[in-house]
Amino acid sequence: MRQRVITAVVALALFIPILIVGGIAVELTAAFLAIVGVYEMFRMKGLNIVSFEGILSALGAVFLVLPKERWFFFLPADTDSIMLFYLTVMLLLGASVVSKNMYTVDEAGFPVLVSLYVGIGFREFVDARSESLIILLFGLFIVWATDIGAYMIGRKLGKRKLWPEISPNKTIEGALGGILCSVLVALAYVLVFQGKQDFVYPLAVLLLFTVIFSVVGQFGDLVESAIKRHFDVKDSGTILPGHGGILDRFDSMLFVFPIMHLLGIF
Repeated sequence: MRQRVITAVVALALFIPILIVGGIAVELTAAFLAIVGVYEMFRMKGLNIVSFEGILSALGAVFLVLPKERWFFFLPADTDSIMLFYLTVMLLLGASVVSKNMYTVDEAGFPVLVSLYVGIGFREFVDARSESLIILLFGLFIVWATDIGAYMIGRKLGKRKLWPEISPNKTIEGALGGILCSVLVALAYVLVFQGKQDFVYPLAVLLLFTVIFSVVGQFGDLVESAIKRHFDVKDSGTILPGHGGILDRFDSMLFVFPIMHLLGIF
């Protein structure tokens, strides 16, 4: 527990200033985290990221994360980062031709899915910060409140298993507690910042969306648990002592921020 607390404090001490500065600092940090996320997925599957498919998967994620206007400004105006990502897809699929089907389309599917999963999640994280720090922290506070609430209430009151085949420690009571905590935190947060005009929806709609985001975040956590169970590993990585890997810490966020964008929060 002490190691977890120390890691969390150090991580926040480094992370919060980057969020405040924004811009290039956030973009480069998100790109780095995306590369680590790709590495962790490859590691879990027993693949080497320093390989043809590993490098292309990492590049695909970076192409999705970094804004085209700042980092790929030399491209034609109508070209976007999706086209750069698709270039990596074409190269991966082309490997089946060059290798005479020794490298198959099934094998190419994994690095493509990995770069999409990691890349889009961190891209929306960058987009949220580009909109405003208030919007970004709104999403992060929902994720953090859900995690803490689910853990504390599940530990205290949890009796009925939520999804034992995937994550045996999670309970229905914990999941509901996480939703309740996220709504309370969102209520306080919006009441403090509603005069800043960052939110385009009224309070009631934002609280309804908070329930959706909390559920989506918990589902993202379960998805990561399913991936780890499939590959028979305890943690996605070891980069964060006491916490596991980057995907262990950002799994909920990778689902929440795209849904926030889809629902027009930013």
